[in-house]
Amino acid sequence: MEKTLAELERVQTQILERISKLELSLDLSAPLSTAVPSPNPICDTESRLSSILRTNGVSDFSFKKVPADYYDWPFEARRDALGAASIDHLCKSIVLVNTQAPSNVIDCSDRNNSKYYVVVIQYTARFNAETVKNFLYLLNNSQIAKKKFNLRLAPEETSVKLTGFEHNAVTCIGMKTDIPVILDEAIVKLNPDFFWLGGGEVDLKLGIRTSEFIDFVKPFIVSCSGT
Repeated sequence: MEKTLAELERVQTQILERISKLELSLDLSAPLSTAVPSPNPICDTESRLSSILRTNGVSDFSFKKVPADYYDWPFEARRDALGAASIDHLCKSIVLVNTQAPSNVIDCSDRNNSKYYVVVIQYTARFNAETVKNFLYLLNNSQIAKKKFNLRLAPEETSVKLTGFEHNAVTCIGMKTDIPVILDEAIVKLNPDFFWLGGGEVDLKLGIRTSEFIDFVKPFIVSCSGT
């Protein structure tokens, strides 16, 4: 019996020594962190654009991350991913260049007669360059020949240089260049008045209240699309 007890005591001592060594290696005295990493951490672009929006009085907006294959999805799937009211609330920003502008028009210093414009239009709509041409002609009191307005999609490298945003990421918030914006009238008529557009990164989308967008961006509102 004594021999059995001695063996048991030896085994218990070994176990206690192992536990002690394990505690030292794990440093169990250190406090455990309760921080839980965010599943969708805020990126630098979202932080920068959010700051710009708030500083300029915009409060009703939202950013959402989307999967890498988002642009391979049908509009209905994109709508559901963003929680948009309809597929008509899905919009994009495109940079246009006036290829026939007079030689002295080389930048965006004159918003009425700019070399470049950003047009915000629905994905479900078809852009009508002729209506923009007519609008700009009248905006300049018909003092510039209509043939001097010819809006075409700007080359990708030009768009990136002017906006700072790559393809499928273009937004008219926080652009490198103060490019005048044209908002399609169809977007203004949407109900509810909250639409989605690019958010500065390919996988980041921005939803914003239409009235607040207009108050901040001060776009030209033009009927420039068809279905």
